[in-house]
Amino acid sequence: MNVVDIMTHNPITVMSDQPLGTALALMASHTCKHLPVMSRSHHLVGVISDRDIRYALESPYTLDTDWSNHQHVRNTKISQVMTAAPIIVEPQAPAKMAAELMLTHRIGCLPVMRAETLVGIITRSDILIAFMTLLQRDEAIPIKRSNSGI
Repeated sequence: MNVVDIMTHNPITVMSDQPLGTALALMASHTCKHLPVMSRSHHLVGVISDRDIRYALESPYTLDTDWSNHQHVRNTKISQVMTAAPIIVEPQAPAKMAAELMLTHRIGCLPVMRAETLVGIITRSDILIAFMTLLQRDEAIPIKRSNSGI
């Protein structure tokens, strides 16, 4: 199984010069926790997570609270809060490699790049869903026993 088989294709993105509120609104409306951050020239420059935002707001609450009128959310640019130069993965990389990278670096997602183009994002949730799908498939396949008694 490769990254391309389980990733989210064409992810929602934000621009690095947009206010933090834009990322919050997109995360809430698309029920996601990670957004690739693009430059105005459409190059990947970072990733912003709900954890980055909670840290910036010094609050455990992000999506559960209405932050739209909060000055910090309107005045802080995504580039000030995002993780710059994120670790990336290619679509044809083994999914196991993506999982190992996330575990090793303690991160929740990897942007998926084909050359200079963002083609997807793979998250912990994507990997867990793939794992559950494989388990279900294995449970549905009856175990064949040989008659040889071995």
